[in-house]
Amino acid sequence: MWRRWICTIGMVAGTLAAQDRVIPLYEGPAPGSENWTHTERENTSNLWNTRIVFNVSRPTLTWFAPEPSRANGTAVIICPGGAFFALSIDSEGFDVARWLAARGVSAFVLKYRLVKCETDDPTREVMTRGPLDAVVAPVVKLAMADGLAAVRHVRQHAAEYKVNPRRVGIMGFSAGGTVAAAVAYNYESTSRPDFVAPIYLAYQWVPRERGVPADAPPMFILAATDDPLRLAPQSVELYQDWTLAGHSAELHLYARGGHGFGMRKQNLPTDRWIERFADWLEMQGWMKPAVNP
Repeated sequence: MWRRWICTIGMVAGTLAAQDRVIPLYEGPAPGSENWTHTERENTSNLWNTRIVFNVSRPTLTWFAPEPSRANGTAVIICPGGAFFALSIDSEGFDVARWLAARGVSAFVLKYRLVKCETDDPTREVMTRGPLDAVVAPVVKLAMADGLAAVRHVRQHAAEYKVNPRRVGIMGFSAGGTVAAAVAYNYESTSRPDFVAPIYLAYQWVPRERGVPADAPPMFILAATDDPLRLAPQSVELYQDWTLAGHSAELHLYARGGHGFGMRKQNLPTDRWIERFADWLEMQGWMKPAVNP
Protein backbone atom coordinates (compact mmCIF):
# COMPACT_ATOMS: atom_id res chain seq x y z
CA MET A 1 0.00 0.00 0.00
CA TRP A 2 2.80 2.40 0.89
CA ARG A 3 4.43 1.60 -2.41
CA ARG A 4 1.21 2.51 -4.22
CA TRP A 5 1.02 5.86 -2.39
CA ILE A 6 4.66 6.60 -3.18
CA CYS A 7 4.06 5.89 -6.87
CA THR A 8 0.95 8.08 -6.88
CA ILE A 9 2.77 10.95 -5.18
CA GLY A 10 5.64 10.57 -7.62
CA MET A 11 3.27 10.76 -10.61
CA VAL A 12 1.58 13.90 -9.24
CA ALA A 13 4.91 15.53 -8.49
CA GLY A 14 6.12 14.72 -11.99
CA THR A 15 3.03 16.33 -13.51
CA LEU A 16 3.40 19.45 -11.38
CA ALA A 17 7.08 19.70 -12.24
CA ALA A 18 6.29 19.57 -15.95
CA GLN A 19 3.61 22.23 -15.60
CA ASP A 20 5.87 24.52 -13.60
CA ARG A 21 8.93 24.09 -15.77
CA VAL A 22 10.39 27.45 -16.75
CA ILE A 23 12.52 27.44 -19.90
CA PRO A 24 14.90 30.30 -20.76
CA LEU A 25 14.27 31.35 -24.34
CA TYR A 26 17.88 32.30 -25.02
CA GLU A 27 21.12 30.81 -23.73
CA GLY A 28 22.49 34.23 -22.77
CA PRO A 29 21.14 37.78 -22.83
CA ALA A 30 18.36 38.26 -25.35
CA PRO A 31 19.65 39.63 -28.66
CA GLY A 32 19.00 43.35 -28.95
CA SER A 33 18.82 43.99 -25.20
CA GLU A 34 22.17 42.69 -24.02
CA ASN A 35 22.73 45.78 -21.85
CA TRP A 36 19.43 45.57 -19.97
CA THR A 37 20.04 45.18 -16.24
CA HIS A 38 16.55 45.55 -14.74
CA THR A 39 15.05 42.61 -12.89
CA GLU A 40 11.67 40.98 -13.48
CA ARG A 41 9.12 41.83 -10.80
CA GLU A 42 5.49 41.17 -9.79
CA ASN A 43 2.67 43.34 -8.52
CA THR A 44 -0.65 42.14 -7.07
CA SER A 45 -2.11 45.48 -5.97
CA ASN A 46 -2.89 47.59 -9.01
CA LEU A 47 -5.62 49.16 -11.15
CA TRP A 48 -6.08 45.95 -13.12
CA ASN A 49 -6.91 43.98 -9.95
CA THR A 50 -4.80 41.02 -10.96
CA ARG A 51 -1.29 39.68 -10.62
CA ILE A 52 1.05 41.21 -13.16
CA VAL A 53 4.65 40.65 -14.15
CA PHE A 54 6.78 43.58 -15.33
CA ASN A 55 10.35 44.54 -16.24
CA VAL A 56 10.87 41.34 -18.18
CA SER A 57 14.37 41.37 -19.68
CA ARG A 58 15.11 37.62 -19.86
CA PRO A 59 12.28 35.98 -21.86
CA THR A 60 11.06 32.56 -20.73
CA LEU A 61 8.47 29.93 -21.52
CA THR A 62 6.51 28.23 -18.74
CA TRP A 63 5.39 24.78 -19.86
CA PHE A 64 2.03 23.31 -18.87
CA ALA A 65 2.07 19.70 -20.03
CA PRO A 66 -1.14 17.70 -20.48
CA GLU A 67 -1.55 14.28 -18.93
CA PRO A 68 0.05 11.79 -21.32
CA SER A 69 -3.25 9.94 -21.76
CA ARG A 70 -4.94 13.14 -22.98
CA ALA A 71 -2.11 14.70 -24.99
CA ASN A 72 -3.11 15.34 -28.60
CA GLY A 73 0.22 16.59 -29.96
CA THR A 74 -0.85 20.22 -30.38
CA ALA A 75 1.16 23.04 -28.80
CA VAL A 76 0.07 26.63 -28.17
CA ILE A 77 2.35 29.50 -27.13
CA ILE A 78 0.37 31.99 -25.03
CA CYS A 79 1.33 35.69 -24.90
CA PRO A 80 -0.34 37.62 -22.04
CA GLY A 81 -1.17 41.28 -22.54
CA GLY A 82 -0.50 44.50 -20.67
CA ALA A 83 0.29 47.34 -23.11
CA PHE A 84 3.93 46.15 -23.32
CA PHE A 85 4.36 47.52 -19.77
CA ALA A 86 3.27 44.38 -17.92
CA LEU A 87 1.88 40.88 -18.38
CA SER A 88 -1.51 39.84 -17.00
CA ILE A 89 0.07 36.55 -16.15
CA ASP A 90 -2.92 34.67 -14.72
CA SER A 91 -6.13 35.37 -16.63
CA GLU A 92 -4.31 35.86 -19.93
CA GLY A 93 -1.54 33.35 -19.28
CA PHE A 94 -1.47 30.58 -16.71
CA ASP A 95 -5.26 30.17 -16.48
CA VAL A 96 -5.49 29.82 -20.27
CA ALA A 97 -2.62 27.32 -20.22
CA ARG A 98 -4.25 25.16 -17.54
CA TRP A 99 -7.56 25.10 -19.45
CA LEU A 100 -5.87 24.01 -22.66
CA ALA A 101 -3.58 21.47 -20.95
CA ALA A 102 -6.61 19.85 -19.32
CA ARG A 103 -7.89 19.22 -22.85
CA GLY A 104 -4.71 17.68 -24.17
CA VAL A 105 -2.87 20.73 -25.53
CA SER A 106 0.73 21.44 -24.53
CA ALA A 107 0.66 25.09 -23.43
CA PHE A 108 3.64 27.44 -23.12
CA VAL A 109 3.21 30.86 -21.49
CA LEU A 110 5.66 33.36 -22.97
CA LYS A 111 7.15 36.15 -20.89
CA TYR A 112 8.36 38.50 -23.61
CA ARG A 113 10.40 41.67 -23.24
CA LEU A 114 8.64 44.79 -22.00
CA VAL A 115 9.13 48.52 -21.56
CA LYS A 116 11.29 49.23 -18.50
CA CYS A 117 9.08 50.63 -15.76
CA GLU A 118 10.29 53.47 -13.59
CA THR A 119 7.81 52.77 -10.76
CA ASP A 120 6.36 49.81 -8.86
CA ASP A 121 2.97 50.07 -10.61
CA PRO A 122 2.94 49.68 -14.40
CA THR A 123 -0.85 50.02 -14.50
CA ARG A 124 -0.56 53.66 -13.41
CA GLU A 125 2.67 54.33 -15.22
CA VAL A 126 1.20 53.35 -18.57
CA MET A 127 -1.18 56.30 -18.26
CA THR A 128 1.53 58.86 -17.52
CA ARG A 129 4.29 58.08 -20.03
CA GLY A 130 2.74 60.09 -22.86
CA PRO A 131 1.66 58.77 -26.30
CA LEU A 132 2.30 55.03 -26.18
CA ASP A 133 3.09 54.51 -29.86
CA ALA A 134 6.58 55.97 -29.55
CA VAL A 135 7.20 54.41 -26.13
CA VAL A 136 6.39 50.83 -27.12
CA ALA A 137 7.68 50.86 -30.70
CA PRO A 138 11.25 49.73 -29.86
CA VAL A 139 9.96 46.97 -27.61
CA VAL A 140 7.35 45.63 -30.05
CA LYS A 141 10.05 44.30 -32.36
CA LEU A 142 11.93 42.73 -29.45
CA ALA A 143 8.73 41.08 -28.22
CA MET A 144 8.03 39.88 -31.77
CA ALA A 145 11.52 38.36 -31.86
CA ASP A 146 10.69 36.55 -28.62
CA GLY A 147 7.49 35.20 -30.15
CA LEU A 148 9.36 33.96 -33.22
CA ALA A 149 12.04 32.39 -31.00
CA ALA A 150 9.33 30.67 -28.95
CA VAL A 151 7.76 29.05 -32.02
CA ARG A 152 11.20 28.00 -33.21
CA HIS A 153 12.11 26.57 -29.80
CA VAL A 154 8.97 24.49 -29.36
CA ARG A 155 9.25 23.13 -32.89
CA GLN A 156 12.93 22.26 -32.50
CA HIS A 157 12.21 20.49 -29.19
CA ALA A 158 8.95 18.89 -30.30
CA ALA A 159 10.13 15.38 -29.42
CA GLU A 160 11.03 16.47 -25.88
CA TYR A 161 7.64 18.12 -25.39
CA LYS A 162 5.84 15.25 -27.14
CA VAL A 163 4.16 17.51 -29.67
CA ASN A 164 3.85 17.34 -33.43
CA PRO A 165 6.21 19.94 -35.00
CA ARG A 166 3.47 20.70 -37.56
CA ARG A 167 1.01 21.65 -34.79
CA VAL A 168 2.69 24.61 -33.10
CA GLY A 169 0.49 27.69 -32.80
CA ILE A 170 0.63 31.04 -31.02
CA MET A 171 -2.09 33.12 -29.37
CA GLY A 172 -2.07 36.37 -27.42
CA PHE A 173 -4.17 38.97 -25.67
CA SER A 174 -4.09 42.74 -26.27
CA ALA A 175 -0.36 43.55 -26.56
CA GLY A 176 0.20 39.79 -26.57
CA GLY A 177 -2.22 39.60 -29.49
CA THR A 178 0.00 42.17 -31.19
CA VAL A 179 2.94 39.81 -30.63
CA ALA A 180 1.00 36.84 -32.04
CA ALA A 181 -0.08 38.79 -35.14
CA ALA A 182 3.44 40.16 -35.60
CA VAL A 183 4.73 36.58 -35.64
CA ALA A 184 2.08 35.74 -38.26
CA TYR A 185 3.43 38.54 -40.48
CA ASN A 186 7.18 38.15 -39.99
CA TYR A 187 8.13 34.49 -39.67
CA GLU A 188 10.72 32.45 -41.52
CA SER A 189 10.34 28.77 -42.36
CA THR A 190 11.53 27.58 -38.93
CA SER A 191 9.38 30.06 -36.99
CA ARG A 192 6.15 29.86 -39.00
CA PRO A 193 3.24 29.19 -36.64
CA ASP A 194 0.74 26.57 -37.80
CA PHE A 195 -2.13 28.70 -36.47
CA VAL A 196 -2.55 32.09 -34.81
CA ALA A 197 -5.13 33.50 -32.41
CA PRO A 198 -4.95 37.25 -31.62
CA ILE A 199 -7.49 38.14 -28.92
CA TYR A 200 -8.50 41.85 -28.69
CA LEU A 201 -5.17 42.82 -30.26
CA ALA A 202 -3.69 46.27 -30.88
CA TYR A 203 -3.27 45.82 -34.65
CA GLN A 204 -1.84 49.30 -35.21
CA TRP A 205 1.38 48.20 -33.48
CA VAL A 206 1.97 45.12 -35.68
CA PRO A 207 4.99 45.47 -38.04
CA ARG A 208 3.50 44.80 -41.49
CA GLU A 209 6.21 45.94 -43.88
CA ARG A 210 6.35 42.52 -45.53
CA GLY A 211 2.61 42.27 -46.09
CA VAL A 212 0.43 39.22 -45.54
CA PRO A 213 2.61 36.15 -46.26
CA ALA A 214 1.74 33.97 -49.22
CA ASP A 215 1.64 30.89 -46.96
CA ALA A 216 -0.01 32.63 -44.01
CA PRO A 217 -1.43 30.30 -41.33
CA PRO A 218 -5.13 30.11 -40.42
CA MET A 219 -6.23 32.67 -37.86
CA PHE A 220 -8.79 32.90 -35.04
CA ILE A 221 -9.65 36.50 -34.06
CA LEU A 222 -11.83 37.62 -31.15
CA ALA A 223 -12.76 40.87 -29.39
CA ALA A 224 -15.63 42.73 -27.72
CA THR A 225 -17.42 45.59 -29.48
CA ASP A 226 -17.60 47.65 -26.28
CA ASP A 227 -13.83 47.50 -25.75
CA PRO A 228 -13.11 50.89 -24.10
CA LEU A 229 -9.80 51.07 -25.98
CA ARG A 230 -11.82 50.88 -29.22
CA LEU A 231 -9.77 47.97 -30.53
CA ALA A 232 -12.64 45.94 -32.00
CA PRO A 233 -12.37 47.64 -35.43
CA GLN A 234 -8.71 46.63 -35.51
CA SER A 235 -9.73 42.98 -35.22
CA VAL A 236 -12.09 43.53 -38.15
CA GLU A 237 -9.26 45.11 -40.13
CA LEU A 238 -6.99 42.15 -39.46
CA TYR A 239 -9.74 39.75 -40.53
CA GLN A 240 -10.25 41.67 -43.75
CA ASP A 241 -6.53 41.77 -44.51
CA TRP A 242 -6.24 38.02 -43.97
CA THR A 243 -9.30 37.00 -45.97
CA LEU A 244 -8.69 39.47 -48.82
CA ALA A 245 -5.28 37.81 -49.20
CA GLY A 246 -7.10 34.49 -49.59
CA HIS A 247 -6.30 32.97 -46.19
CA SER A 248 -8.50 31.20 -43.67
CA ALA A 249 -9.79 33.27 -40.73
CA GLU A 250 -12.60 33.16 -38.19
CA LEU A 251 -13.79 36.33 -36.44
CA HIS A 252 -15.85 36.58 -33.23
CA LEU A 253 -17.12 39.93 -31.97
CA TYR A 254 -19.09 39.97 -28.73
CA ALA A 255 -21.46 42.86 -28.00
CA ARG A 256 -20.16 43.17 -24.44
CA GLY A 257 -17.06 42.12 -22.60
CA GLY A 258 -14.81 45.16 -22.48
CA HIS A 259 -11.06 44.80 -22.71
CA GLY A 260 -8.69 42.44 -20.96
CA PHE A 261 -11.32 39.89 -19.91
CA GLY A 262 -9.14 36.84 -20.57
CA MET A 263 -10.37 34.05 -18.30
CA ARG A 264 -12.19 36.42 -15.93
CA LYS A 265 -15.83 35.63 -15.20
CA GLN A 266 -18.25 38.49 -15.93
CA ASN A 267 -21.51 36.53 -16.35
CA LEU A 268 -21.40 37.36 -20.05
CA PRO A 269 -21.03 35.23 -23.18
CA THR A 270 -17.36 36.24 -23.23
CA ASP A 271 -16.92 33.91 -20.24
CA ARG A 272 -17.05 31.07 -22.77
CA TRP A 273 -14.85 32.54 -25.49
CA ILE A 274 -12.20 29.87 -24.96
CA GLU A 275 -14.76 27.20 -25.81
CA ARG A 276 -15.20 28.86 -29.21
CA PHE A 277 -11.43 28.75 -29.62
CA ALA A 278 -11.49 25.04 -28.78
CA ASP A 279 -14.31 24.55 -31.31
CA TRP A 280 -12.12 26.17 -33.95
CA LEU A 281 -9.16 23.99 -33.03
CA GLU A 282 -11.46 20.96 -33.20
CA MET A 283 -12.73 21.97 -36.64
CA GLN A 284 -9.15 22.22 -37.87
CA GLY A 285 -8.41 18.75 -36.49
CA TRP A 286 -5.92 19.94 -33.87
CA MET A 287 -7.78 18.56 -30.85
CA LYS A 288 -7.55 15.02 -32.19
CA PRO A 289 -4.47 12.90 -31.44
CA ALA A 290 -1.74 13.70 -33.91
CA VAL A 291 0.09 11.17 -36.03
CA ASN A 292 3.75 11.98 -35.48
CA PRO A 293 5.75 12.57 -38.65
